[in-house]
Amino acid sequence: MNDLTAGDIMESDVITVSADMTVQELAELLSKKKISGAPVVDDQKRVVGIVSESDLVSLDADIHFPHYIQFLDSVIFLESVKKFEERLRKTAATRIKQIMTVDVATAQKDTPLHEVATMMTDRGINRLPVLDGDVLVGIVTRASLVRSMTKR
Repeated sequence: MNDLTAGDIMESDVITVSADMTVQELAELLSKKKISGAPVVDDQKRVVGIVSESDLVSLDADIHFPHYIQFLDSVIFLESVKKFEERLRKTAATRIKQIMTVDVATAQKDTPLHEVATMMTDRGINRLPVLDGDVLVGIVTRASLVRSMTKR
């Protein structure tokens, strides 16, 4: 049974959110449903982002200005200014569209399980939306991968 696919193990009852939902509504939903994240979808059920507990936690984290040195008339940053700007932007967020990750890894229903596991491991992600074409039809989580091991 090593030929399992994402479609074979995905959870098809996916809790999704919209980009215009408030951060407070997201926190309440994740807590109520006891989930750690959800795909962000548009009206046609196309994935436009993904949001997780870590996005919410980062809202309360301290922001530190990147370390720098001054050399002659130049400022040389020793840390990523882009990361600082991203964290600053997220701190002021009130809507999901302001904190969601837009570069979302996805799988098709027929993606082999070993590719799903590799993608999740390489990208350090806990959930992978499953698509049929460009429409969300399910989600594979680390828990569903572990459960699939009993099917092999």
